[in-house]
Amino acid sequence: MSSSTEFVTPTADAPLPSLGGRSALVDDVYEAIKAWIMDSVREPGVRANIDALARSLEVSHTPVREALARLDAEGFVVKERSRGYTVTPPLTAPQVADLYEFRQLLEPWAAGRAADRCDEHTERRLLDELATCEVAPDDQGYEAYRALAAHDERFHDLVLELAGNDEARRTFASTHCHLHLFRLSYGKGMGVQALAEHRAVADAIIAGDDASASAAMAAHLRLSSERLAGVLD
Repeated sequence: MSSSTEFVTPTADAPLPSLGGRSALVDDVYEAIKAWIMDSVREPGVRANIDALARSLEVSHTPVREALARLDAEGFVVKERSRGYTVTPPLTAPQVADLYEFRQLLEPWAAGRAADRCDEHTERRLLDELATCEVAPDDQGYEAYRALAAHDERFHDLVLELAGNDEARRTFASTHCHLHLFRLSYGKGMGVQALAEHRAVADAIIAGDDASASAAMAAHLRLSSERLAGVLD
């Protein structure tokens, strides 16, 4: 790996997944660069050079630029004048604490509100989402954990949607919190607990028990925060 200020074309120790000769969509390039950041890049300030990325992925500059713009909006890279894109560091312990404090203000309320509004359609949507990720992955790499991360993001977004407050949902989405917390936690064996806690939240919402739904979400967030605190320590 390079120094903290230079990008080096990926090596055997820090490869970028090849997309081969096929026509790659921006989503493919986005996921490939994000996998490189997740699995290989830990130092802040590593350059994400468009030319080098395009060569490594065997694509044109256009999908790389669009993918980097998306990663910039999500806080994984930052664009600096005259330097281009550089990789941002993972969240610090104080940033994680602030994020969970915000979530504790919003998500338990949302779970309780969703329980109040629960109907057969709500139940089906929650059960369908739980069914998308019933088992936590065994592998330690980003590719294996991507499905779990996507489920986690969808589940929490769904609870906010079911609460019926679009502004709260948009505000939460703007934090991109799941991506950044996932960057710290994936591969640490936390998936089994998280999936069980999601089930408890969903069961309480489906039962129409607003107090239990709120309590289950608050407990999930507290336990998730404690698990991450162990990683940060």
